[in-house]
Amino acid sequence: MNIITQSTLTAFGLSLYDGEKSRATVAKYMSSIERLSAFLDGRRITKELLLEYRDELLKKYKAQTVNGNISAINAYIDFCGQSGMKLKLLRVQRQVFLEEEKELSEEEYRRLLRAALCRGNERLYLLLLTLGSTGIRISELCYMTVEAVMTGRAQIQLKGKNRTVILQKELRKRLRLYAQKCGIESGHIFRTRSGKPLDRSNICHDMKKLCPQARVDECKVFPHNLRHLFARVYYKIEKNLAHLADVLGHSRIETTRIYVAVSASSHERILNRMRMII
Repeated sequence: MNIITQSTLTAFGLSLYDGEKSRATVAKYMSSIERLSAFLDGRRITKELLLEYRDELLKKYKAQTVNGNISAINAYIDFCGQSGMKLKLLRVQRQVFLEEEKELSEEEYRRLLRAALCRGNERLYLLLLTLGSTGIRISELCYMTVEAVMTGRAQIQLKGKNRTVILQKELRKRLRLYAQKCGIESGHIFRTRSGKPLDRSNICHDMKKLCPQARVDECKVFPHNLRHLFARVYYKIEKNLAHLADVLGHSRIETTRIYVAVSASSHERILNRMRMII
């Protein structure tokens, strides 16, 4: 196999876009291959060197992170036409319990909403409200448009899949009033003053600013955690994992299982209610 060069990296990136990978996935895969290139330091790729690199990754990162790098490497090897050199993914036991220190509670979510209102940041308030009440990914926020608000349906197209997200009546009312106030007549609602979609990093930064006033640990406050909160609350009411997977746009139900994992303390409360120790 040829040595990794800037030209092959560029061609690989273009092939990912052609394969309709998301921008985030392309960036992640490219970073992984650049790190592999630094490890190889001008050497040709061999199976032995790939195995050595995997061992180096295992010394530094968790298995899930290593698997993410392996997926990127395998995609690159496929691109180079050397599929026989692909690495096997590490076997990772499904997480049974949620890490409690990272679990955002319903009350903490409400405190974040109140903090956004107290700071006079209506856009951030509505953004949190939208993520929390729909369970969409932050990358899907651009599908929250004036047109979607008017119909009550957001048609999301991502990762080669289409799904419909229902917008509740009260959410539609608030988003419609906000759009009218801001003079937004069409297109995405959550935008900068110049009309561009909000940047993920800026959203995360603004969310973190709410933490002191909301009395919520910063490690719990990021957009994807609102998606997890939505999944847990939804599952408490409608215990249908397959349906929830469809609502969230998951291809594999195993992914959805992770979203509804309970904390260790919640599991212990269930065990106590069983009254099996007398």
